Amino acid sequence: ISFDLFTRTTTENHGKIVKDVFLTLYKKGYIYSREIEAKRFLPDRYLEGTCPYCGNPNARGDQCDECGRLIDVKDLKNVRCRICGGTPVLKKTTHLFFALSKFEDRLKKWISGKTFWRASVLSFTRNWLESGLIDRAITRDINWGVEVPIKGFEDKRIYVWFDAVIGYLSASIEWSNKIGKPGEWEEWWRDKYARHYYFLAKDNIPFHTIIWPSILMGYDEKLNLPYDIPANEYLRLEGKQFSKSRGLAIWVPDMLKKFDADAIRYYLSINMPENKDTSWAWEDFIAKNNDELVGIYGNFIHRVLTFTYKNFGKIPERPEKLDDLDKELLKKIKKTYNRVYDDLSKCSFKKALKEIMGLAKFGNIYFDKKKPWELIKSDKKTCSATMYMCLVMVKSLAVLMTPFLPFSSNRVWSMLGYEKQVFEYSFNEAIDEKLNVGFEIPKPVPLFKKIEKEDVLKVDENVFSKLDLRAAKIMDVKDHPHADKLYLLRVDVGSLGRRILVAGMKPYYKPDEIKGKNIIVVANLKPARIRGIESNGMLLAAEDENGVVSLLDPGDVKPGSDVYIDGVDKKPVKVIEFDEFKKIEMRVDEKQRVVYNGKFLLCEGNLVTTDKSVKPGAKVL
Repeated sequence: ISFDLFTRTTTENHGKIVKDVFLTLYKKGYIYSREIEAKRFLPDRYLEGTCPYCGNPNARGDQCDECGRLIDVKDLKNVRCRICGGTPVLKKTTHLFFALSKFEDRLKKWISGKTFWRASVLSFTRNWLESGLIDRAITRDINWGVEVPIKGFEDKRIYVWFDAVIGYLSASIEWSNKIGKPGEWEEWWRDKYARHYYFLAKDNIPFHTIIWPSILMGYDEKLNLPYDIPANEYLRLEGKQFSKSRGLAIWVPDMLKKFDADAIRYYLSINMPENKDTSWAWEDFIAKNNDELVGIYGNFIHRVLTFTYKNFGKIPERPEKLDDLDKELLKKIKKTYNRVYDDLSKCSFKKALKEIMGLAKFGNIYFDKKKPWELIKSDKKTCSATMYMCLVMVKSLAVLMTPFLPFSSNRVWSMLGYEKQVFEYSFNEAIDEKLNVGFEIPKPVPLFKKIEKEDVLKVDENVFSKLDLRAAKIMDVKDHPHADKLYLLRVDVGSLGRRILVAGMKPYYKPDEIKGKNIIVVANLKPARIRGIESNGMLLAAEDENGVVSLLDPGDVKPGSDVYIDGVDKKPVKVIEFDEFKKIEMRVDEKQRVVYNGKFLLCEGNLVTTDKSVKPGAKVL
């Protein structure tokens, strides 16, 4: 597997393919127009209310994240606008509908052969079909997206759930054109032996088991339908739903600075929510890493490579004869290979990984029973044979683990004398007993390291502790003489004195709205000349995805008061660079509180909030 193309659904190629699919379905009678009453002059995602099926009070205008059902916004209860909280008004409009109902029988027949799908995917899909498929509007009264290629609908656009899934086909065609073989995509879409797997979360099940197959059936019956759709349940964080706005998130770049990529991959894989929701729990992450990845898998590989390096310096000769334990080892490798191959074919990834860890456990048992540390003193030839068999096991583990732990597998592979990367070889290498005899093994280093609780439970607050955040009072507001959107603010920062800030608040606040306000400033930010005037610090404000900007409010506090987070020692540096400050990601939660890494920003014990309403998740900068 390689990354052959990075593309988007905004390309000219994608729009062309979407229009072709749309027109074909329209000509075949699978798309038709109908007048409806709609609240859809707002994008669906800007509407929310109570789900008519499960009662979730925060269902979106097109789908409920709790039960996964698609929703017609007219059925949504207590509907409101997510931007302003107002109640939308129903208006008449004409939309084009996709006749899903015409595909119901064909879908039922197709689904009947998918007995190998995950139970949750089958159950979800069957429930949809048993409830009866409803024709769905596939146009919207918006001005962005793919244009409707039918006269009279120029002011509408094709809706995203119809448009997006066609991206699988359009991307294949784009790739085919990119490599200079325009018809190559058909090898993957028309060859009956080509299998299509769709990996996604459970909220996307109906789009891939109902809508996308229906589009394909209607557009071109010779195109391959999905073979398997191994949708996962939800991964949570310490039992709670991930939420950037509430600070419940794990930032991958930060994780990679602290932990080995394969340690993260191992925990995500062994804890994968294949059939039920699971949770990323920090203490469990530590335990799985230390007890399993380091204690079992890494331990076996490191002790084998280290012993071989110290006592032989190279991969020893293949033994002429095998004893019963040697034969059991080879039998165990072959049995594990067959099971892992079968599990991966069925997308049972956790099961496959557990099989591999079982093989590593057996490797440790074999090593302990053979006692090479004693054999090296009394029978070096037998010891040599033992280490050869151990290295056969190491080779097998490196190959089998490649889908899960590609980086460490490749390091092991190179230590066994292979020049190419492990994934360039056949998976069958896992059961090939042949090694690079005589290859001089480089000095081994442990594949993984233990994680201490302090490494995880102590939030990475080094950068934050360098900040000198202070409350300040705006004493005077003037227009910037050289910039239309900038103010010059004279602010009082208490014991730090008064200073001038250049701030881009002019489009959002009038001078009399901010004069006298308490704000928060980064007092130790490196001074910068902005349009000819030096700014000594920077005020903090939040901006949401709709472009609403709000100053931060520390409350009724004295100028110069510290702004802090409980448990984080302030150790401000004299000057902090803007690029370093940008690494800190503060967000606004649903109650307008400012959050950093799950902790609230405080000033004199007050919760720091926004001074006007912004959407949860708004970024502070």
